[in-house]
Amino acid sequence: MVAKRPTKILSVKDQIAEQLRSDIISGELAPNTKLNEKELAERFGLSRGPIRDVILQLTKEGLLISKNNCGASVNSLLDPKLQKLMISLRRNIELFAIDQLKDSLTEDDFQDLENILTELQAAFDNEDYTEVTKVDISFHNYLIYKAGGDELVNIWYPYVMRMRLNYKRLTTSSACVDEHRLILDALKSGDINKAAKAVKANIK
Repeated sequence: MVAKRPTKILSVKDQIAEQLRSDIISGELAPNTKLNEKELAERFGLSRGPIRDVILQLTKEGLLISKNNCGASVNSLLDPKLQKLMISLRRNIELFAIDQLKDSLTEDDFQDLENILTELQAAFDNEDYTEVTKVDISFHNYLIYKAGGDELVNIWYPYVMRMRLNYKRLTTSSACVDEHRLILDALKSGDINKAAKAVKANIK
């Protein structure tokens, strides 16, 4: 039986941010949808102060855009040329991270990553594609954090979240899990070049 990662205890604001991320990733909140602070406060049973904090957080992540006197809205779809640029920037950050990970991951790290792949397969089996996206991101986030901590994550995260607004590359569950498996197996064997090649194949 595969051990589960410890459940992370989220603050109320983090829970609301996570719900809104899910709404955006799933398309329930479509690009350019305006967000109403009062309606969100009523939905979540909070004052408008914490809602503003969440909106600011998601704006920093690239999922929302805020304009003076216009409030916040879900960010628009990227122009294909900008999407291509985003992919290139994200890939370069992840290749940098892979290079930093040489001989630094522990057996506990490998087990954590195995557990993430188990979660990824389970999300596919449940046909929960919002969860698939979130677990997919968590796999890469784990590697980025191990390579450069919060500083590198904070550089990388807005790119990956912004890309998800118009992410169209669909794969079967086996193909998606296999792509991540290739990255993990290469890291386990200490073959950084092979891991980098697998990352390039995964980020398209």
